[in-house]
Amino acid sequence: MRHGRDDADRQPEDEERTMSSTTDKIKGLANEAVGNVKQGIGNVTDNDKLKAEGKAQELKGETQKTVGDAKDGVKNAADTVKSKL
Repeated sequence: MRHGRDDADRQPEDEERTMSSTTDKIKGLANEAVGNVKQGIGNVTDNDKLKAEGKAQELKGETQKTVGDAKDGVKNAADTVKSKL
């Protein structure tokens, strides 16, 4: 009796990490874009609250992109070490 999923149903570990870093980068870009739009609208309407929200969302997006880049860096370093073993 087998427990769990079949091998065909599993994604390779590398794919999961790559998707995760890609997802972080995409979400980061989206948050940056929305943040920039909010800041622009805040500037046009002289709404300090909207400008601040936009800046916060932009910074959140930058952080998400950095996390995605860091995940890629860790994966690449691990792959390099694996290839030398």
